[in-house]
Amino acid sequence: MGKTKNNKFKRPSFSPDGLSATAVKQTVEESEDEDSPAAELLDKLQSPSADVREYACASISRVVQQSQTIPGFLQRDAVRKIGPLLLDRSLAVRETAAGALRNLSACGGPEVCEDMVRQDALTPLSALLKECCAGFDGSSSPAVKGQKHTVEDVANEAVNLLWNLCESSSTAVAVFNKTGLLDVLLHCLQRHPQNMELAISAAHCLHTVTEENAELMRSVNAAVFGVLENILFSTHTSMEYTLLRTLAAGKRAHDTGRVVKTFTKSNTSILKTLATTLSHSLGLDAGELIPELWRAESAHERPAGHEAEEMEEDVRDEKMNGRKPNGRISKTKNDISDLLPRDRLELREAKALLSAQQTSLEIIVNMYCSDEPSDDEWEEMSSSDESEMCADGMSDTNSSLFSPLCLSAELHTILLNHNIPQQVLKKAEFPSAAALDCENPNLTVFDSSRMQRVQCRALTCLHNILSSMDTEFLGGASGLQAVAQHLSSLVFSSAEALKDEEFLEAVTSALRSLLQIMATKNIPQCMTPHQLMSFCEAATSCELVSVRVNALAILGITGSSLAKEKNTADTLQLIGNALLNIAMKDSNLVVCGEALDALFDVFADGDEAEKAGKNINLLSSLKALQPGFRLRKEGKGKYSPDQLCVLDNMRINLKRFISYLENLQRK
Repeated sequence: MGKTKNNKFKRPSFSPDGLSATAVKQTVEESEDEDSPAAELLDKLQSPSADVREYACASISRVVQQSQTIPGFLQRDAVRKIGPLLLDRSLAVRETAAGALRNLSACGGPEVCEDMVRQDALTPLSALLKECCAGFDGSSSPAVKGQKHTVEDVANEAVNLLWNLCESSSTAVAVFNKTGLLDVLLHCLQRHPQNMELAISAAHCLHTVTEENAELMRSVNAAVFGVLENILFSTHTSMEYTLLRTLAAGKRAHDTGRVVKTFTKSNTSILKTLATTLSHSLGLDAGELIPELWRAESAHERPAGHEAEEMEEDVRDEKMNGRKPNGRISKTKNDISDLLPRDRLELREAKALLSAQQTSLEIIVNMYCSDEPSDDEWEEMSSSDESEMCADGMSDTNSSLFSPLCLSAELHTILLNHNIPQQVLKKAEFPSAAALDCENPNLTVFDSSRMQRVQCRALTCLHNILSSMDTEFLGGASGLQAVAQHLSSLVFSSAEALKDEEFLEAVTSALRSLLQIMATKNIPQCMTPHQLMSFCEAATSCELVSVRVNALAILGITGSSLAKEKNTADTLQLIGNALLNIAMKDSNLVVCGEALDALFDVFADGDEAEKAGKNINLLSSLKALQPGFRLRKEGKGKYSPDQLCVLDNMRINLKRFISYLENLQRK
């Protein structure tokens, strides 16, 4: 029970506060009598004046960033009214119309995106993108470049809208496959010498739409590979080019993933190129580079109030693209560098660096995992053969918490040769004090969350690497102990860390994996009883089930190891009382099951465990738990089939462990 599985890292979607269809209806009903700007602005879209239409679209872009206003626009058929303006005669109207739909999709969430696709927003969007590509050559002339709005500006907004829709809607991906939009994105990618902003947006979209898209993969040809390899082998050193190469590597990794088990010289060459790209991205020391960029940014003279105004816009956008409070992994489109002011090169470079490192870590996570059931599926499953315990005794070894990962020897060697594991370890220690303690406090506040997101991805990556790599490659026993100490200290690095569920899940998953490996290798644990209990107290108070499950597993692993040592009864008593308390009081079946499993592991064998069990009246406490599980079993209507399976195993295992303890007492 409570098993975790190393699942693939899904590219996060982008809405922090997406409104479900029910929420939209409820909000509409509640606001029917309230004044809304939607009606007036949508009426202005029909104006014969291009300036008025542009003003209306730009206003809608701003207004829909307040998610409570979105239902008013949807109720008035905003998508069908804005959609035709994507093909307006005015470039300015086209750009602002695409921007309005882009913000609507980003702030409205998956339900709104699906609704936009159902209302055929992709038809004018596809036509617009194809027209833009046809007009790229003309837009590069000096006369046109001086204009406020260019074809490439329009294309950038349109590509970002396409990215949002495809990230949230499988229907949009199907339309993408059928309408030949891959060629459009490739054309945008090839504009990187002239317009890096557009190329990065296209690369993000391509990276997203090609993941797990077998139909599209079949249409990939030599021309596609040629465009990607041209980017991968570019020698530009800017951070934006580093991000572009990383995204191209991600797309190439999707292609290679289909044939990675059948190694040829060609495949090996591709994987070496990917590893080189990822290694370069992770090898950049953000702790040094970001303060340098901040100092360069601060050195620029800016008009009074200008910086504050831009920072307010940046922070608002970060909120719009931030994390869901209760999501396992942020449900956001995390890269927003395309929205930063164009004259702030250093700020854009810093954002590109962090985005490149985050994307690199996500790609590596996918390399180190197999297409198996997800964490949630494993948490709700419990096989009876794994929970079997003999009435007269129990195994003195922990069964592996993790199934073997499908990492070929060739790929393993390539990643080692490029120092990928060591670089992931360094990123798990990120963000550095130097990066956070720079001279530009406004930028630090804005960017610290992005640095911490890189750290979360590194911790998730470390969790998978630990499950598939020999300990010697990670520094042996002393190296693993140092990593374990560091991971446990991260939880208490700041008060904010204890409130960040994404971070807590990443760090507890990595620590759980690490401690399990150390226990298997008989490497002494390095956490003091006080550290252990403080860590688990913080984690078990988290609302996220997976964090609580990880904390209980950590208690079980540590307690099982301590039970084999001498003079550990006092610590085992602390662990036993904590686990009993959770098994009796937690309302979640998976958490209760993990607490019981941990108890069984800790008190399965050994003189110290037997002594501690008697001191906390373990047998009588477990007997007192039995009626509660019978009552839960009787209330079948409250539980799903999977939960009933968990209940069955909990009840059976509890009964058998009680029999085991009773046999011990008779001896």
